[in-house]
Amino acid sequence: MPMSARAEKFTYDDAIVRKFAFATIIWGLVATLAGLWVALIMVVPALSFGQPWLTFGRLRPLHTNAAIFAFAGNAVFAAVYYSTQRLLKTRMFSDGLSKFHFWGWQAIIVAAAITLPLGITQSKEYAELEWPIDIAIAVVWVAFAINFFGAIAKRRERHLYVAIWFYIATVITVAILHIFNNLVVPAGLFKSYPIYAGVQDAFMQWWYGHNAVAFFLTTPFLGLMYYFLPKAAGRPVFSYRLSILHFWSLVFLYIWAGPHHLHYTALPEWASTLGMLFSVMLWMPSWGGMINGLLTLRGAWNRVSQDPVLKFFVVGITFYGMATFEGPLLSIKSVNALSHYTDWTIAHVHSGALGWNGFMTFGMLYWLAPKLFQTQLWSKKLAEIHFWIGTLGILFYIVAIYAAGVTQGLMWRAFDETGRLAYPDFVETVVRIIPMYWVRVFGGSLFVAGVVLCLVNLLMTWKHRPKTYEEPVHEAPPLGAYAGTDPKPTVPAHPTMVSFAYQLRYFIDAAWHRVWERRPLKLSVWVAVSVVVASLFEIIPTFLIRSNVPTISTVEPYTPLELAGRDIYVAEGCYNCHSQMVRPIRSETERYGEYSKPGEFVYDHPFQWGSRRIGPDLHRVGGKYPHLWHLRHMDDPASTTQGSLMPPYPWLAQTELDFASIQPRVDAMAMLGVPYGKDVLAGQAEQTARAQASQIATELQQQGGPAGLESKQIIALIAYLQRLGTDIKRAPPAERNPELTAQSQPAGGQ
Repeated sequence: MPMSARAEKFTYDDAIVRKFAFATIIWGLVATLAGLWVALIMVVPALSFGQPWLTFGRLRPLHTNAAIFAFAGNAVFAAVYYSTQRLLKTRMFSDGLSKFHFWGWQAIIVAAAITLPLGITQSKEYAELEWPIDIAIAVVWVAFAINFFGAIAKRRERHLYVAIWFYIATVITVAILHIFNNLVVPAGLFKSYPIYAGVQDAFMQWWYGHNAVAFFLTTPFLGLMYYFLPKAAGRPVFSYRLSILHFWSLVFLYIWAGPHHLHYTALPEWASTLGMLFSVMLWMPSWGGMINGLLTLRGAWNRVSQDPVLKFFVVGITFYGMATFEGPLLSIKSVNALSHYTDWTIAHVHSGALGWNGFMTFGMLYWLAPKLFQTQLWSKKLAEIHFWIGTLGILFYIVAIYAAGVTQGLMWRAFDETGRLAYPDFVETVVRIIPMYWVRVFGGSLFVAGVVLCLVNLLMTWKHRPKTYEEPVHEAPPLGAYAGTDPKPTVPAHPTMVSFAYQLRYFIDAAWHRVWERRPLKLSVWVAVSVVVASLFEIIPTFLIRSNVPTISTVEPYTPLELAGRDIYVAEGCYNCHSQMVRPIRSETERYGEYSKPGEFVYDHPFQWGSRRIGPDLHRVGGKYPHLWHLRHMDDPASTTQGSLMPPYPWLAQTELDFASIQPRVDAMAMLGVPYGKDVLAGQAEQTARAQASQIATELQQQGGPAGLESKQIIALIAYLQRLGTDIKRAPPAERNPELTAQSQPAGGQ
């Protein structure tokens, strides 16, 4: 039968790509505007207008989630839905699943935009959303996975192109990361506690957090690069074999690197060292991908000066190279000791997010627009202007914040000639970097202006679309059974070459990989195995070796009121500005006190070590100030700390504490193994909390504070803050109660 007679006719679903493309640029504007507003709040705290939902602590997670999951997420889905259909020569598995995916994902984003400003959060970076939304994310992601793998199953192209490999890694790994990092015990519809605590929770969070960057902001964008860059340049990918090395080394190495975010913390040193080693090894595959992308433009560099699409791609890939060079650099312990908790990390993240993810997305959208809307791009000149002001915006932003970060790190560590801290007051470092924060606002404004230009350009291009879109009909034969022969697993001997040399050449030729490319199930299984095995090598020892978290006899669970105060601390987003981790570095122990021990966090669900210090570390703040100081500090931070950039929190002294919600929260913590007493678990949590609140309110009044605060949220927050870091200062239980020692002695003594 002639090939043409056997060919099947089909069309592509570009309507779903148009939806994701518009969602990308609309949410991109929302995300960048939120980021600009957050940057303004940091230099003008009064812009919160006394409203809880406008504070930095609540809006910062909104900005990061909008940038990652709304802007970049929709860009990824637009790229996947457009390129997958064409690479596989098939329509997506189900138009219904495509629509469910789109509307479900937008509903999740809206839910995040509502709940995060309301203080409904898990406080885990990039995983702040509460458990009902987490379940919705899992459902929508499964629908996406079925649609994607279903399209692979009915493909008409036998071999899977490199972009599809990266998409497969994204779909599988993001599901694993999301599920295992978000295992929680609900304590209500909008409140939950993770099953992990302290050291283990920190480890799981940065196993997730670092690999969310890897498999949501890197691998799918590399898939985007491998498809759209060659299309825009009209050139094939530079090296097929380099793409194989790039893919597998990236998938296997990336998953190990998360612990480098926790150098010098209470995490076991072996874990952070292992994370550092694998982070340094990531230099090779990351730069291999960058080189593969840039050299794809060989013979087409003359077009870069004329084509804004190629301009965006070239600068985007360059920023990928810069970010993936700097990431391993920051993982080195000596560098990390300076950079961690400073704005250096913020500059690093934004060079990747704005330069790599942002510019690759803009390049894709400008390339897609004429094809999706079946007309010419409305203004190539406007796209050029967008490129230049966007580039300038990134440079102003990151140069200023790099300077701010290095300034912070050096000032925190500085000692004078007498051996004392040169800048003992934390606020001194805050005041010093305010000019750099204003430069960031300027750079962010330029970037936002570029996003507006892109939106206008796309809308005007859409406006000039034909009345009815054409749906070209394509033809391709069905896949059928594979009639070829696979290379033998055993490499045959060569008559003239040394055996090892011949086997090495056989491996480098990558004929074996061509077999995997026509077997998507095998490829997917090996991706899953690489991710799971690498994860378990770090996770199992961290959880099972007891010496990793030595216990401290004086560490006790939070009281019911302190637990309620901790939940308020989390809801207000205090972890976005304050750490609770004193590192064993002289400058920190001089400034804050005794360094933090692993056993101090065994009841912390979730951990609160933080990743940034806009304010001082709080782990040893308990007992440092009287209750009245905390009350005044929360009502008007400048009244206690001149020059503070912290916004006021007057509503805490006005809002009633929900005492009725305390018992379910205590019960949830007890389910996680927190050893509360029988009285508390027998329904007395509320009564216990009220008694402690009354005591603190009385003490506060005696110190000169107002009366009538015993039922307000501020009392619970003060209870929590006054508890922080005090457990190790108490005497062991036996010394506090000598009868325990006598009762523990065997008959006749020793």
